[in-house]
Amino acid sequence: MTKEKKSLKISAFTDGGSRGNPGEAAIGVVIKSGGGKKEYSEYLGSDITNNEAEYQAAIFALKKIKQLFGKRALKDSEVEINSDSELLVKQMNGLYKIENENISGLFLKLWNLKIEFSDISFLSVPRAENKEADLLANQALDEKEGNQSLI
Repeated sequence: MTKEKKSLKISAFTDGGSRGNPGEAAIGVVIKSGGGKKEYSEYLGSDITNNEAEYQAAIFALKKIKQLFGKRALKDSEVEINSDSELLVKQMNGLYKIENENISGLFLKLWNLKIEFSDISFLSVPRAENKEADLLANQALDEKEGNQSLI
């Protein structure tokens, strides 16, 4: 009798934010698997829209999952990308058209990462369920603002 191989479930909660839209932007990503959790935040720069930052967060999450879990993430895992961005989730699920040129390029990057995974889904979550990722993105923005010199 052989045991059925069970998949590892990996959930990423992603958020991108922009102050000014376009403006200063950052991302927050929380990756959960097997009871463990890793958190990431990164300042992206200026003149970036909120939607662009949301895409950058999802791209970062997939790259980080590949780095952390290797081939197992690609072949033997169930991967969920959870986002409070309706635009990103609906575009990745084929329900919304991509009409913005900047988003089009980010969509292609994310799509090319997505097709490497055998079992991946993009899920819409309420902002209340995405607080950790939102906090991380805001912390990155706050830290950047705190490091700016007046001279």
